[in-house]
Amino acid sequence: MPSLFRFLMFVGLLGGLGYGAIFSLATFTDPKPREITVTIPQDKLLRHR
Repeated sequence: MPSLFRFLMFVGLLGGLGYGAIFSLATFTDPKPREITVTIPQDKLLRHR
């Protein structure tokens, strides 16, 4: 039983660290907006019947 408890504590600790890392990345980083240009082939714009 003590080994199961240690394993569950370890998994919980890793999960908490992962959650904290994702939360901090989402909270403290600010994405920089930028313009993008996408070229669409002309045959994709034409309707084929």
